[in-house]
Amino acid sequence: MDFYFLLFSLFFPRITLLAYFLMERFPHNTFPLWVDAVLGIFIPRILILIFIYQNMGTNNIWFIAHLVALILTYFTGGNRTVRWRRGRREREAV
Repeated sequence: MDFYFLLFSLFFPRITLLAYFLMERFPHNTFPLWVDAVLGIFIPRILILIFIYQNMGTNNIWFIAHLVALILTYFTGGNRTVRWRRGRREREAV
């Protein structure tokens, strides 16, 4: 797998998947293209984890880094939104 794909997909997963698809340098996997498209649209971090697993295995620093990014994104991103909305409601009530 390309180093730049792994690096950029850590921060911008959808944009990286789209760019590599358009450049025809998409990582090899065993799924049909429609599964890649659906996962790339709805849950791109899981698709990238699948790519890393199938091409490099789980005993890899990139797999761990992307797994941590997935956990942080999906479990802490909602907390910021809740705090922002709560603060917004409090400011509107005053």
